[in-house]
Amino acid sequence: MILLPAIDLKDGRCVRLRKGSFDTVHQVADSPEDTVAGFAAAGVEWVHMVDLDGARDGTRKNAALAAGVAARSGLKVELGGGMRSMADLEAADAMGVSRMVIGSAAVNDPGFAARAVERYGARIAVGIDCLDGRVRTAGWEEDSGRDGVEFAREMEEVGVKYIIYTDIAMDGMLSGPSFSQLERLAGAVSCRIVASGGVTTLEDVKKLRALGLYGAIIGKACYAGTLDLDAALAAAGPQN
Repeated sequence: MILLPAIDLKDGRCVRLRKGSFDTVHQVADSPEDTVAGFAAAGVEWVHMVDLDGARDGTRKNAALAAGVAARSGLKVELGGGMRSMADLEAADAMGVSRMVIGSAAVNDPGFAARAVERYGARIAVGIDCLDGRVRTAGWEEDSGRDGVEFAREMEEVGVKYIIYTDIAMDGMLSGPSFSQLERLAGAVSCRIVASGGVTTLEDVKKLRALGLYGAIIGKACYAGTLDLDAALAAAGPQN
């Protein structure tokens, strides 16, 4: 199972949120670049980056930081946050990003997801961010009214190969992932599923691997010290 340590960027800072609320934003590391270097030293192959400014209002305050990580870290970058047009995907591609994550745009226009996959293939992932099983958009602030699993099936039908599933209620809370939701999703689609939100302990990593998931995003646990990345990588298995 692939582990993807997470870096959330806001105003050039490395931050985290609780349950996706921008009112809870707090800085968790002094330097995004130094943080990525630490991840690379541990032996990860991927880093998951989210441009929170892009997710909320479409601005690209953090583009240079993401491009720098892609160019100099030696890691593959999975980037999300405000990918709403083909031009946004083209810009990410030009930055050297390995995988682009679209969320709200796929919910609002499934045809965009289909066009993105037609052009970039497996380099496209769709982020499905749910609260009480319903998909949220616009930086998690709006309820789309869509059921998360039904939407995942729709994305599979248009050719999406990677789904990043976040249970917002678990995100940043250090309370464990939503195993029941992830198991339900894994049974509904054949896409490669990346678990996001609540991964806290080594036991969480082992249970996610046992579910047969493709990957897991490690966020606050890396910064709070509840999960040793070296041990997590050992439990997750080969990273290539």
